[in-house]
Amino acid sequence: MTMAQIFAFIGGLGGTEILMILFIILLLFGAKKIPELARGLGRGIREFKDATKEIKNELEESVKDDSKKS
Repeated sequence: MTMAQIFAFIGGLGGTEILMILFIILLLFGAKKIPELARGLGRGIREFKDATKEIKNELEESVKDDSKKS
């Protein structure tokens, strides 16, 4: 994947704009707070993935149960 494909959802922002956004985030939150924010974001993404896997497994099990009853 190229960098353009990764940031395509942003709407065509260039490198300068992305650097400015990162600099502003650094100023707002500080260097100590950013790793904590990243950890929290990672945990949230992991919980979301686990929940979607759980729902998928439950749906697959219910389909299997329905096909066994028929």
